[in-house]
Amino acid sequence: MGGCEPFVFQKYFVFSLAWIHGDPRKVVYPTDSYGQFCGQHGTPNANKAILFYFNILHCANPAVLINLQCPTTLVRCPSDSCCFFTMTNPKYNKSYWEYYRQFCKPGFDNPRKVLSCDDLSSLSAICVNRGLVITMLVSLAFILLLRFTAGVLLWLVIFGVIAAVGYGIWHCYWEFSILKEKPDADITISNIGFQTDFRVYLQLSQTWFIFMISLAVTEVIIIVVLIFLRRRVRIAIALLKEGSKAIGYIMSTLFYPIITFLLLAICIAYWAVTAVFLASSGDAVYKVMSTDPKCQYSNITCDPETFNKTNVTKVCPGAQCTFAFYGGESIYHRYIFILQLCNLLVFLWLVNFTIALGQCTLAGAFASYYWALQKPADIPACPLFSSFGRAVRYHTGSLAFGALILSIVQFFRIILEYLDHKLKGAHNAFARFLLCCLKCCFWCLEHFIRFMNRNAYIMIAIYGKNFCTSAREAFFLLMRNVVRVAVLDKVTDFLLFLGKLLISGSMGVLAFFVFTHKIPVIQEEVPSLNYYWLPLLTVIFGSYLVAHGFFNVYAMCVDTLFLCFLVDLERNDGSAARPYFMSSTLRGILNKRNVRKREDKRGYRVRKKK
Repeated sequence: MGGCEPFVFQKYFVFSLAWIHGDPRKVVYPTDSYGQFCGQHGTPNANKAILFYFNILHCANPAVLINLQCPTTLVRCPSDSCCFFTMTNPKYNKSYWEYYRQFCKPGFDNPRKVLSCDDLSSLSAICVNRGLVITMLVSLAFILLLRFTAGVLLWLVIFGVIAAVGYGIWHCYWEFSILKEKPDADITISNIGFQTDFRVYLQLSQTWFIFMISLAVTEVIIIVVLIFLRRRVRIAIALLKEGSKAIGYIMSTLFYPIITFLLLAICIAYWAVTAVFLASSGDAVYKVMSTDPKCQYSNITCDPETFNKTNVTKVCPGAQCTFAFYGGESIYHRYIFILQLCNLLVFLWLVNFTIALGQCTLAGAFASYYWALQKPADIPACPLFSSFGRAVRYHTGSLAFGALILSIVQFFRIILEYLDHKLKGAHNAFARFLLCCLKCCFWCLEHFIRFMNRNAYIMIAIYGKNFCTSAREAFFLLMRNVVRVAVLDKVTDFLLFLGKLLISGSMGVLAFFVFTHKIPVIQEEVPSLNYYWLPLLTVIFGSYLVAHGFFNVYAMCVDTLFLCFLVDLERNDGSAARPYFMSSTLRGILNKRNVRKREDKRGYRVRKKK
């Protein structure tokens, strides 16, 4: 736990400064162009709690979190809200339009062009929630059925690819034989040169001959790789099936992502509150806003009380002294941006620590399944809860250290993205090339560290050693089995991608039939939607997230069982003193046997192979 002290100190230091200097009113109440709060008691806008934006799309800007101000013109706070139905209703159109037209841009005189908001109000949350519940059940069933379907799915796809490539070879040969008889088709590609129309090359026999040779070489490579890696593919399939069995015995692991989600929500809430408190520190700063681009006083600081007495309005007709942001000239205000960066680093640290805690907890639960000699009899009670307790009590410092390394790399990537955004208009080709190289290097470094952290957390859950020792042992263990790692990784990624695509796609099709009233059984329960694409996309996106959460647990299970399998192969020999803990299927693939001692009828000790 001692390794977390600097982390806790930095977190509370930044939050304390934000709490002392921040003003929560600037977060609770919106501010108009004159710096006045909307809806705050004791102000002219006490009964006007709604803020009107000329262009709400301008608010989708990261600068809003820094300045707490949307970069679009705000006139005043309306006393009520309006929607498309109100503006187009002939009974209320004229009276309402006379009031709301003051909040529109000059020259806009057609209230019927206002976007409709009725579709959002008619969206049935019950239908969407039912779709997500169905997604959970389908994801669970898919994972549990992988013990029976993993091998079938994989081999079907492999032979399907071989058959598709073989058909491509035959089609290329057929096209080549037809074009070879034509007199104008024997021209080489070098003779016609570069052509923007790709169909020109398809009229040449040489093009189809090149395609045929390329596909034939690809076919040979696939077949040769399968011949030499068939045992490793079988091991990968067996581990996938074993992972499905492990989840079947420890069903509580499928619901651990809910805990991770709640912890991440707390982290996001902490970061957001600290960010807005830092951004709301200081006094209101007003600047001159003019519609004339040639105004020399634009964007300079002004005082709204004395603005009308200056000559700015004479030099720049129509200029106004409007609220810009909150700030100041003290040392604290000068370093608010640095504090925001520290807050960002702490946020990344918290998020990565939460993810690391989840990975270590799941790894400990699945490792307890693997190292049970008699499954499921030897599996300890409440393996998930016990693993979570061990991770919190003994491994917090190691998890925080691994999360810090990853957070620093991510922090530098964000800074590089910020610099790249600033240098978009620059004409220095070397600087942009160097920045692009740095971004690529840090991207590779982040993915490598993420991969190593994941395996280090598994080794921590198995042996209980510190982060550096676990990372070193995991790295060398994987390097000694690099081919098995590559095969298992690709096979797992493919099956999980296939599962996510299948589940989200099927739920999207089902939601489409539901919202378009194509299912007569539930037709009366579904509301009539003018625009069904929004709930449909919500169901598809939500289904993908739910399936992603379930399959992340399954991927962690497979990775844990794989590392345990590699350790089992290196440390055990199948004897009575050091038996193999792997399943009988894996032992059969590797031709391994467990030998145990028993007594015969005469009392002598004999050896028996299992």
